[in-house]
Amino acid sequence: MRSDRTVEKLTVVQQCGHSGQESDPGGAPGCEPNRIAADTAYRYKNLRPMARGPAPGTVRRYPGADAFGPGARSPYVTQLGRLLVRRGGGRFYRSGPSPVWGEADRRATLAFQRAQGWTGDAANGLPGPLTWAYLVEGAGRDIPGPGGGGGGGGVAVPEYPGKSAFRPGRSGVHVERLGRQLLRKGFGRHYRQGLGPGPDWDECDRRNVEDFQRAQGWRGGAADGYPGPETWRRLFLG
Repeated sequence: MRSDRTVEKLTVVQQCGHSGQESDPGGAPGCEPNRIAADTAYRYKNLRPMARGPAPGTVRRYPGADAFGPGARSPYVTQLGRLLVRRGGGRFYRSGPSPVWGEADRRATLAFQRAQGWTGDAANGLPGPLTWAYLVEGAGRDIPGPGGGGGGGGVAVPEYPGKSAFRPGRSGVHVERLGRQLLRKGFGRHYRQGLGPGPDWDECDRRNVEDFQRAQGWRGGAADGYPGPETWRRLFLG
């Protein structure tokens, strides 16, 4: 069990949406455990909703993780963008927020999360219940301006080498880099003890990548164990 209760609490709320059973992840974002957990996170961080309050017409209830991310299109994406612009994220948008999820939304969300001091899964560029609550209630810290520090608008992610680089018989420095990052993230249980990752792609790499993908909530072809661009980005993000 982690000793850092602050990060643990933030991660639970951000990823699960509530502290109930895993059989209903994020299914009841307005449930009592979620409200308690979010309030606990406020107390740990010594933060309270600020006087600015929610913007007019704001939907306060978290719409669920499916409303955001690659391929998502919904009015909630527009609302998220407007809230982020209100908190200092306007520089990430070239033509303003839209209902189609894009890289601008991810970068602005990440900048806001990092402005709160969150790291790891609590700062993955995708709005969970706690991120949504902070934005809606006007809580926490605004996104600092360029060069202001703490925003994390740009994160150094190694260039993705292409999916064909991760296939049986393929070898290269990118395979070993992937494996070492999987270990850092806690997804290295399939590597043989004493050997660890190497430059040659094998079934151990694939199974560890699959574990990581499933931890993102992906299933089917999205969790086949072969790292695509989004798997690569999430692995090296934060």
